[in-house]
Amino acid sequence: MKVIEWLGERVRIIDQTRLPQKEVYLELTSYQDIASAIREMLVRGAPAIGVAAAYGIALGALEIKATSRSQFMKEFEKVARIIADTRPTARNLFQVIERMLKVAAAGKDIEQIKKALVSEAIKIHSESHEADQKLSQLGAELIGNGFSILTHCNTGPLATAGYGTALGVIRWANEQGKKLKVFATETRPLCQGARLTAWELKRANIPFTLITDSMAGYFMKRGEIDCVIVGADRITANGYTANKIGTYSLAVLANAHGIPFYVAAPTSTIDFSLTSGYQIPIEERSPEEVTHIQGVAIAPEGVNVINPAFDITPSQYITAIITEKGIIRAPYGEGIGGIL
Repeated sequence: MKVIEWLGERVRIIDQTRLPQKEVYLELTSYQDIASAIREMLVRGAPAIGVAAAYGIALGALEIKATSRSQFMKEFEKVARIIADTRPTARNLFQVIERMLKVAAAGKDIEQIKKALVSEAIKIHSESHEADQKLSQLGAELIGNGFSILTHCNTGPLATAGYGTALGVIRWANEQGKKLKVFATETRPLCQGARLTAWELKRANIPFTLITDSMAGYFMKRGEIDCVIVGADRITANGYTANKIGTYSLAVLANAHGIPFYVAAPTSTIDFSLTSGYQIPIEERSPEEVTHIQGVAIAPEGVNVINPAFDITPSQYITAIITEKGIIRAPYGEGIGGIL
C-alpha cells in the first residue's frame, strides 16, 4: 500500500476518509487539490501532511507560467502560503515549506528551480520513511515480550506515508516475534483509531482490542496496560508535545497508574523555536465533526460545540520521546538540544 505516491506531474493518494469501508485512490493534479486533501483530512498525520505538502508545492511550481525568476518566485510564494494555511498545528508541514522555499531561493533559473523542487519533495518522502524505520527500531527495544500497549489516534503508514511512528514501534516489536496485545482507542470525534488504526492492525495481523476513549482508565486500573505509545504533531524545545485531542488525559492517567508514557515522532516534528507547548497553535475544526458521525447526526440540531483537534502534554508526564536520532529522556531541554 502506497499512501502517497509521486507519479510525475500528479500525486496519487489513498482517501483516508473512505476507510475502512472502501480503499479508494485519488490522483491529484494541482496544488489546490493537495491543499484541499490536507484540509479535509483525505491525507492526515503530521509526517504524511509534510510529504503531501512537499509534493503539492512541487506541483504548484510546475504549474507556474512565469517569464522571469522574480515573477516565478512571487507566484511560488503564493503556492507556499496556500499550502501553509491548510492545518496550523503540524510542525512537519511548516518544516517542509521552509525547506522548499530555501531550495527555490537557491535556484538560478526557473526550469532548474522546478527540477530541484521535485527532487527535494521526493527526498523529503524518502527521508521521512527512513526516519520512521529508525525510530521504530529504537522504540521496539522499550517493548517487552508479552506487553499490552495502549495507543491513541492513528500513527501507522497512513499517518506517515512510510512505516509509522507509534504504530511503527508496535509493528517492529511484533516483527521481532514479541507477543503483543494492543488496545486502540476509537479516538473521537473522527474515530481515527476505530477506522484507521484498527484497519492497519488487522492488515499487520497484530492482536488488538478496540475501546472507547473513556475506557482507558478502567483498563489501566485493572493492570492490563504495560505502556502507552502515541505520536506527536509538534514537539517544543522543552519537550511538551501536541497530539490528537485526548492524549493529555491518557498521559495524566498513565502517570497516576505508574505506566510508562512514550511519544514516538521524527525530529522533523520538533519546533526548536518554541520554548513552551502552550505556544503551539491549536487547530479548531468544524462542529459537525462532533455532532455527526460519517454524515449522520448524533446530537440535537443547533447545539453549541467546541472542537479543538489537539491538546498539549507537558513533559513531566512523558517517560521518553522516541526519535530516529535516539531516545530522549528528561531533562528534555538538554536531550532535545543535544540531537541538533
